[in-house]
Amino acid sequence: MDIGVISDTHLEGPTNELEKLCDTVFSKVDLILHAGDITNHLVLDVFSPIPVIAVAGNMDPLSTRSQLKDKEIILRGGFTIGMTHGWGSPLGLEQRVRGIFGPEVDCIVYGHSHIPANHVEDGLLLFNPGTFGRGLISLGRRTVGILHLGDEITGEIIRM
Repeated sequence: MDIGVISDTHLEGPTNELEKLCDTVFSKVDLILHAGDITNHLVLDVFSPIPVIAVAGNMDPLSTRSQLKDKEIILRGGFTIGMTHGWGSPLGLEQRVRGIFGPEVDCIVYGHSHIPANHVEDGLLLFNPGTFGRGLISLGRRTVGILHLGDEITGEIIRM
């Protein structure tokens, strides 16, 4: 099973680039996780008919935040995935997001920093797909991710 992971789109609505993502990188995924800063909830419609689970980010307006939780726990392929957006400085972000999930999760998906991360720490996969929106911190490059669920859970960062 493959899961598409995206965060920090910072879009006012669906775009051609987002539609292209669905036709290419996310064309064979079974589920899409969006780790917040969607900005406009209509952005999620572009992923249909692929199921989407999303969390609210700090830049999401009240109209979007009211439709989403701050964190989700997803059970797929025998794995438990915790997802949240994150907050505060990029320094210490992974420790903060780890603190809101118990030891029962196999992977934590988060966003906020716009900095891709894909590594295992104490048996836990920490995965940040980076940002689909462009900005200074991303050096103008979009990134997304794929979680591969098989005998183990692994992540892949895709630069666009």
